[in-house]
Order: sequence, then structure tokens, then C-alpha cells
Amino acid sequence: MFKAKNLSPQKLAGFTALVISAVIALGSLVIDGNWKVVVGAFVLTFLVSYYLYLYTLQNFIYRKIKLIYKFIYQTKASKREEFFQKNILPLKTIEEVSEDVEKWASQKKEELDNLRRNEEFRKEFLLNLSHELKTPIFAVQGYIHTLLDGALEDPNVNKLFLKNATKNIDRLCRLIDDLDEISKLESGEMTVNAEVFVIQDLIKDVFDTLSLKANTKGIKFSIKKGCEAPQPVYADKEKIRQVLINLVDNSIKYGKPDGHTIASVYSMDGKRVLIEISDDGIGMAEEHLPRVFERFYRTDRARSRDIGGTGLGLAIVKHIVEAHDQSITVRSKPEIGSTFGFTMESGRE
Repeated sequence: MFKAKNLSPQKLAGFTALVISAVIALGSLVIDGNWKVVVGAFVLTFLVSYYLYLYTLQNFIYRKIKLIYKFIYQTKASKREEFFQKNILPLKTIEEVSEDVEKWASQKKEELDNLRRNEEFRKEFLLNLSHELKTPIFAVQGYIHTLLDGALEDPNVNKLFLKNATKNIDRLCRLIDDLDEISKLESGEMTVNAEVFVIQDLIKDVFDTLSLKANTKGIKFSIKKGCEAPQPVYADKEKIRQVLINLVDNSIKYGKPDGHTIASVYSMDGKRVLIEISDDGIGMAEEHLPRVFERFYRTDRARSRDIGGTGLGLAIVKHIVEAHDQSITVRSKPEIGSTFGFTMESGRE
């Protein structure tokens, strides 16, 4: 018993010719009753019907199907592809062609969706970049114009205005440096100079570097109990230092006064090490978590700008970690705190 979806053009032509020939043969038998005439009519009708139907099927219907395939793949056929189109493609059933077209349509839809998302992301990025650049530039412009309009001669405000202008210029320089850094990371220009080092030693160095800043808010640093045993990792030490500085610095900025920043180190499967930086600060709502590593994304724009930063720190962190073929995650809850964790390849001393 034939199954419709498995019929090739040859089988379909043969089946159709057989039905037509049988009908003609039965008609001849009823009219004439001569078995020679009946058999001749059957054979002649079968051959004519078979080749006519096969020719029509292959040269009209399947030619259209070939055109569909050329449109789908949008490439000039090589000799191998021409052989495929001549000899293999006609063997495909209509159902198989339909599946190929549906798969192509699904891929195109996905491509269009990606293009739309990228376009929205580009527009948002340019809007945020423009805002981030304008804020310090307009501030500097305002201070300088005020000084030129006479405030320069006023000893009560001239130094204050110059200091504020300098702060905004420094902020602008940091923004340019971070943009340059992230463009290098995204273009793949960053080289990973991996070496073996003890991650706890690097964490302690970062704690020492940021201790003065932490002391202004009474925030205490520590390594979680049970995580003190030296754990070697294989990574670019200076790049991981940059990751830790960004994460610890954020824990200070968004931490509560007299709070804690705790570093944890866990050996996972003998091949990777998980490093976590946790704070008991203001935390973030769940809807923000999928986007915190985007460039210029801020959960609270006004508050974030008051605290400082360029809005690119976590994006840079993510790129550095991914350049090591590792991953970074975040857990957070408002008024409870945040935990950023990233993996590194385990090393041997």
C-alpha cells in the first residue's frame, strides 16, 4: 500500500498510469471483448500515461520546486549543487520540500527578530551614550561659562567650580577609557595571558586596594569561612584583577553603611573554580537581573549617576570572563544584597 508522503515522481507517475490504464482496459473489455485489444490498450495507455505524467511532473512542478530552492539558498549553484538539483532533488516528495521551506521560513523569521532586537539595542545604546557624554560635558560647560562671566574673580566659588569641572572631566575620561576597553573586548583584540595564581591572594590584594574607600562607609571585607584554603586558577591575572575590582567596588557603592562584602571560592568539578562576591546592600529587583551586564544599563539612573561610574563596568566584566571561555551570573534581592559569581579554570601550582 502506497503512503502518499513517500511517493517519488516515478512512483506517482506509475500509480497514476496504472489507474488510467486499468480504466481504459476495462472499458475496452466491455466494448470489444477482445483480450489482445484489451492488453494492447492497457500497455499502450500505461506507457503513454506514465511518461507523459512523469515529464509533466518533473518539467513543470519540480522545476518550480527547484526555483524555490534557488531562492531559499540565494547562492549560485556549484557543479555539485547542479548535480544535486538534477538528480537528487526530483526524488524529494512535496512534503519534504514543504518541511525545507518551513525550516527556511523559521530561520528567516529568527534572523529578522534578531535584526529588530539588535536595532533596538543599537538605538538604546546610542541614546544612553549620548546622555552619558552630555552630562559631564554640559556640567563642565556650565562651570566654565560661570567662571568667565565673573565668578573667576570670586575666591569663594572659583576653586569649587574648577574642582567640580575637573571631576566631570575625569568622569568623561573614564567613560572614554571604558568605551575603548569594551570596543577592544568586543572586537577580540584583547589577548588572554593566562598563568597559574592563587585566587585568594588576588582577592586580598583587591581588598587592600579598595580598603580606604570601604572605610568611608564602614564596610568590612572578608573571605568566607571554609574558603580560605589556597585555590589556584589558570587565567589572566591582571584581567581578573580588573573583574574583582569592578565587583568589589560595586559592592561598596551599593552597599549599606557598616555592611559587609564577602568573597567565596568553591572548587566545582575539579576543572573549574567558582568565585563569588557578595554584599548586604540595596540589592536589585528580579526584572533587572537579565540586563545588568548590558552597556549603560542602570537599575536606578539618578541614584547610579550620583554614586558615580560609567555604566560600562559590568559589561567589561562580562566580556573579560567570557574571553576566558567562562560564565558570570548574578543573584539579588532588594534590601538583602547581591551576589556576583564567575567561574575560572582550575590551575595547578
